[in-house]
Amino acid sequence: MAALHNRISQKELKQRLLAETEPRTTISFYHYFPVADPKAFRDELFLHLDKLNVFGRIYVAHEGINAQISVPMSNFEAFKNYLYSISPLNGIRLNIAVDDDGKSFWVLKIKVRDKIVADGIEDPGFDMENRGKYVNAEAFNRLTENPETIVVDMRNHYEYEVGHFESAIEVPSDTFREQLPMAADMLKDAKEKNIIMYCTGGIRCEKASAYMLHKGFKNVFHLEGGIINYVNQAKENGLPLKFRGKNFVFDNRLGERVTEEVISKCHQCGTPADTHVNCANEGCHLLFIQCEECKTKWEGTCGPECFDFIHLPLEEQKEKRKGVDKGRNVFNKSRARLRPKLSELQKTEQGQ
Repeated sequence: MAALHNRISQKELKQRLLAETEPRTTISFYHYFPVADPKAFRDELFLHLDKLNVFGRIYVAHEGINAQISVPMSNFEAFKNYLYSISPLNGIRLNIAVDDDGKSFWVLKIKVRDKIVADGIEDPGFDMENRGKYVNAEAFNRLTENPETIVVDMRNHYEYEVGHFESAIEVPSDTFREQLPMAADMLKDAKEKNIIMYCTGGIRCEKASAYMLHKGFKNVFHLEGGIINYVNQAKENGLPLKFRGKNFVFDNRLGERVTEEVISKCHQCGTPADTHVNCANEGCHLLFIQCEECKTKWEGTCGPECFDFIHLPLEEQKEKRKGVDKGRNVFNKSRARLRPKLSELQKTEQGQ
């Protein structure tokens, strides 16, 4: 029987990816549909996609599928034909990456989850079938010409920080499950207005639009295919781009350039910057924005504590890292976790 999971080390897989000469295309897609047996569906997907040398991260649940992957160009049509052979997925939109070097993933991971988007919704009356109206790039631009239209960003703060739509409202919470009730509360006096929800690829804002309708809002829209599809449509049709800056993505690239405008700042020195990195200290891995000058000065670390740590002997580093859960800082959603690091750095810079 064929293996249903990867058996090669992450290090070797990454080296193989870097050695590849054939171009790859980074794609994201999702679809809400009933999956009777997520485990069986997961195993079938793995067998077919592994044969096509697909890399990426895919979540499967009773409510559907959520995928971010890369596909060798020579296998793209075979991948598409296979995907579309699955009846509920026939013809679904495939979001092609905006700014892609083909090095976004180096292994295929398909996991079964309770939900493809953790939402905290337990109300049995909630229905994903009753969701907001799709808007494409042209309709989005037209609707947002009206100053009464409310645009809501349903992403995390570190995504919003480096790029967002003009006049978009940020919902300042740490998780999507917290964002949903918070967005409804923030807009409770605007139930009759046009509200457009958006996110990276469409999966979060589609669920958010259904939640808002569930809470009594009347005119709810969501951006079809999210920022990725909007940018592609706008470029293809010569439409004005209303997105500013960089679109954060959850793969090795950590972002794709949409406009040349840099709207965020280096978390260490405050100069304009929008490059996300994970702290070079293996016991930290904090996600933060770092400019090239600070990258050189601090050797890729987030501050003096981690800078000193990476200069310890390797055996001492390994001993000190034992039992440390570095995963809590990777793609960390909480501003609160970042503040102590920046405060510590600022004191160092000021000579305190």
